[in-house]
Amino acid sequence: MKLQSVNPFNQELLDEFEVFDNNSLEQAITKADQAFNHWRQFTYSKRADALKRLASLLKKQRDSLAKLITCEMGKLYKEALAEVDKCALACEYYADNAEPMLAPVQVATDASRSYITYQPLGIIMAVMPWNFPFWQVFRFLVPVLMAGNTAVLKHASNVPQCALAIERLVKEAGLPEGCFRTLMIGSNKVEQIIADKRIKGVALTGSELAGRQVAKLAGYNLKKSVMELGGSDAFIVLDDADLNITIPTAVTSRYMNAGQTCISAKRFIVQSAIADQFVEQFKQAVSQLTLGDPLDSATTLAPMARADLRSELHQQVSYSLKQGAISLLGCEQGEGNFYQASILANVKPGVLAYQEEIFGPVASIIEVADEQEAIAVANDSAYGLGASVWSQDNERAEQLALSLEVGNAFINGLVKSDVRLPFGGIKRSGYGRELAAEGIKEFTNTKSIWIK
Repeated sequence: MKLQSVNPFNQELLDEFEVFDNNSLEQAITKADQAFNHWRQFTYSKRADALKRLASLLKKQRDSLAKLITCEMGKLYKEALAEVDKCALACEYYADNAEPMLAPVQVATDASRSYITYQPLGIIMAVMPWNFPFWQVFRFLVPVLMAGNTAVLKHASNVPQCALAIERLVKEAGLPEGCFRTLMIGSNKVEQIIADKRIKGVALTGSELAGRQVAKLAGYNLKKSVMELGGSDAFIVLDDADLNITIPTAVTSRYMNAGQTCISAKRFIVQSAIADQFVEQFKQAVSQLTLGDPLDSATTLAPMARADLRSELHQQVSYSLKQGAISLLGCEQGEGNFYQASILANVKPGVLAYQEEIFGPVASIIEVADEQEAIAVANDSAYGLGASVWSQDNERAEQLALSLEVGNAFINGLVKSDVRLPFGGIKRSGYGRELAAEGIKEFTNTKSIWIK
């Protein structure tokens, strides 16, 4: 078996790699275990220095790294540049803030002194997806390392070059050998690794199905896990929304990364009073998106990452149309891995697009009468990752946002992961948090110390 790197734009085979045999896998985990015993002794200052070197490398190599992301995963080059920059920002943020985040917390009890401390666990395994091949890994890796853990990565099989590039960068930054290893393996080895007693925790970003499988394995082996799964985010447009601001963000939120984003807007829930105007302007803006080479600055809609993903998307769209949804734009496959920028209207309960996550450049329009119906429709989902509310009345929007069953609610802004805010979902969007102080504590031992 080989892991293949294929350009989604032109289907060119870029490279291929042999998977690890059991001996190579054992060596990688052994080195990660040995590195933990060394790395955990580093002061926060020394860890921070290493992470700042890593940030510097990302900045110096941003152009070549972004080109690698675009050629292997397919996203627009400008989006890939932003992804690399975000990784560097995460390194710098945790380098500056990890120590106070994990500082012992003094607690008044009946003891002469008592406090809570946060200590590293050991090797943490990550199972990561292809849609943000650098950011998803760095979002996990940086806080894990700053907490004193080491890490191993099972990346998506279609981005092996990105996975190896991240390992190279960590080595070039001067971290002890084994602090981070990319495991060149297929999914068939995940169970074996999670069962290994040296693995102390598991983080997965991916589909609901993958999350169920990995969470089951982690639970059986009594390992801490964090699951960031799918989403069907609501984009709620109230009748007083400023469409000059709302429409451009709506287009970005749905069609960025060819719609292959867990926190992209998927369900556009629009009040009836403004629905016709919103749909007209939204359709006009979406129709201007240009398919093409993602390395070309004139391209505004990238190909999907794989042909099978495009086919699955089209099946969802076709089935939704049979159930009564109406095509306002697109809803057809393009050449190669492209899917046309698409809009579905008349999306109601019972229609597949109302219920399932649509992971591609397809927007679903759902018209509602008032705020209460908007809340009911937004919460009528198995997912609970993110949502946004659009209104010129921030207080009104905030009250609505507080009623939404999601982990991340944004008002008049694009839903995004921000290293300064905890990120994650509820319901079938997973559990646990990444980023901010909450994220760095997920893979630590919260230990209470009591002194008489």
